[in-house]
Amino acid sequence: MSGDGPSLVWFRDDLRLADNPALTAALDRGKPIVAVYVLDEESPAVRPLGGAARWWLHGSLTSLAESLERRGGRLTLRRGPADGVIRELAASVGADAVFWNRRYGQAEREVDTRIKSALTASGTETRSFAASLLFEPWTIQTGQGGTYSVFTPFWRACTAGPPPRAPFDPPASIPGFTGAIASDLLDDWALLPTRPDWAAGLREAWQPGEASAHRLLDLFLHESLARYADERDEPAQAVTSRLSPHLRWGEISPFQIWQATEQARIGLTGTAQASATRFLTEIGWREFSYHVLFNNPTLATVNLRPEFDAFPWPKLDQQVLEAWQQGRTGISLVDAGMRELWRTGSMHNRVRMVTASFLIKNLLIDWRLGEQWFWDTLVDADAASNPFGWQWVAGSGADAAPYFRVFNPELQAKKFDPHSEYIRQNVPEYGTDAYPAPIVDLGETRRAALAAYEQIKGMKEHAIAARAAGDTAYGTV
Repeated sequence: MSGDGPSLVWFRDDLRLADNPALTAALDRGKPIVAVYVLDEESPAVRPLGGAARWWLHGSLTSLAESLERRGGRLTLRRGPADGVIRELAASVGADAVFWNRRYGQAEREVDTRIKSALTASGTETRSFAASLLFEPWTIQTGQGGTYSVFTPFWRACTAGPPPRAPFDPPASIPGFTGAIASDLLDDWALLPTRPDWAAGLREAWQPGEASAHRLLDLFLHESLARYADERDEPAQAVTSRLSPHLRWGEISPFQIWQATEQARIGLTGTAQASATRFLTEIGWREFSYHVLFNNPTLATVNLRPEFDAFPWPKLDQQVLEAWQQGRTGISLVDAGMRELWRTGSMHNRVRMVTASFLIKNLLIDWRLGEQWFWDTLVDADAASNPFGWQWVAGSGADAAPYFRVFNPELQAKKFDPHSEYIRQNVPEYGTDAYPAPIVDLGETRRAALAAYEQIKGMKEHAIAARAAGDTAYGTV
């Protein structure tokens, strides 16, 4: 562009400097850069962050601000509806160009569209980029031009074409904007818990930020990748990458992970080679969850399979729900997972499936209540992966596990935690008189769940018609 105004780079779920296409485009323009993050808790339908996610965001923004300052830039913080904040900031600094990386939820896309239309109409260059997904959701379609509902053909279509692009290098320096810009103080946002401060376990388990993400990736590739396929389901074994919160906040990109893994697998054979493929397939599941979210914006609240609208959930017993939330069900693997979640803001993926199955199919509690609890307590609470996973377990989602597949937590513990290492790490009173008896009988509750499922089998057409008619009997919680 011929204008001499600065470039505004709007950081969102991409809190990194390396492989940041929006930042790269701004640097290529050769003008001073105004870097901004907007805490938007007011735009319609934008889901507010949960408590654990807010804790992570504070640390990630601190890290990003430090990285920018070391290179000559600075991070401006603003709070409010993004539509007004971005337009006002661009006008106040005289920005000739505004750049950001794309988001995929419907509410976020609508915000971005309004901003882009207004800025473009005012003569401001406005561009968005692909940064957080390897494959844009609208580019992967079935042979009939539709969307995929099963993972395997989806991932086959993704990997049939050219490989993901190479990551962009990190900037050596950033030409900072020298004019005066009002900025909020991060501490004033009160993202950290104080009364009480329940984040001690999070601080012990995690270090938010771009540098930490790359340390974890390097550690995983050098020490655990070769064992990943064989041991990934064993929660006591430290073989998972632990990258999910860093991916969720964009402190590392899937392009960086893909390239590093492909380089690491050179020379690997046999099970080690299979482990690399398995790990990249897990990145594919994240892609699939966003493909589903993009095409089903109400993923967190509405069953993808309409017949589940009629599922006969019994009246909620709040005490039973709280026993699950607090990890005191008397079912050891479930309790271990829920306590790990509360302490660290995370949970091993195998145990996530077990705890979710127990809530839905043994306690007969609506999956949406579990999804909401995970949203508030996970540091990697992701708008696509979290509800996708819950619907998968419930049997109501895309490529879902059949409802009659009920994870038996006792058998799962014997198979994946045979020496109870994971359980004892998280439930110190396990095996003593202090540990409570189970709150439900696994066999009886499994039979009750299957009986409830029988009531909705074959109701798909009726449920679709009920939705179209706005029948509130087929609503959501």
